[in-house]
Amino acid sequence: MNFRCSRSELVLASASPRRRALLESLIQGFGIEPADIDEAVRADEPPARYVARMSNEKAAAVAIRHPQSMILASDTAVIVDERILGKPCHAAEAAEMLRLLSGRRHQVFSAVTLRSSAAQSNTRLSITTVEFAVLPASWIGDYVASGEPMDKAGAYAVQGAAAAWIRRIEGSYSGVVGLPLFETAELLREAGLVDPAGEPSISESGRQTVANTYSKLRTAPDER
Repeated sequence: MNFRCSRSELVLASASPRRRALLESLIQGFGIEPADIDEAVRADEPPARYVARMSNEKAAAVAIRHPQSMILASDTAVIVDERILGKPCHAAEAAEMLRLLSGRRHQVFSAVTLRSSAAQSNTRLSITTVEFAVLPASWIGDYVASGEPMDKAGAYAVQGAAAAWIRRIEGSYSGVVGLPLFETAELLREAGLVDPAGEPSISESGRQTVANTYSKLRTAPDER
């Protein structure tokens, strides 16, 4: 499924090259406008509510600048011990997060929101379980020193060097990357941006787009 829209019709509320690559596997020709919002977690806020709120707030923020467009926004969070892990502020925090994830299962919550020009929003949620092998202390040190964890929720990139230590993924791989494609495709079909009779799988050209982008942008900043 790979369709084209005008840049004024759909805007992706993210500067993340990975989200852009994933969305390009479904649809071409959209605009890009990063959202600038406060991403602080509220007291006692459940993970599902947090990512849904972030996704909706990103869409609303960009809609102010593009009132005639549909806005697609997404937010992703890593959850372990009922704790929401965002992007690490410094190397020591990144190492602490990786030690928390080492040898354990954690969950990745990804919400995606499509907001219409009439200010109506529809949100879908993807929850994925990821299991890490035991991470050697030397590897954690080297990985943190590489800089890759510093702009990633949970301090790792599933499509980067950390993939070698992921024992199992149960759920949406694309959701862990940052944009759950099944849920995104549902929203696009319901909005009429893609043919509802179209195949729900990614086209071969779409797969190549994602693969090429990942190979070039493994360490690119993931500005969400």
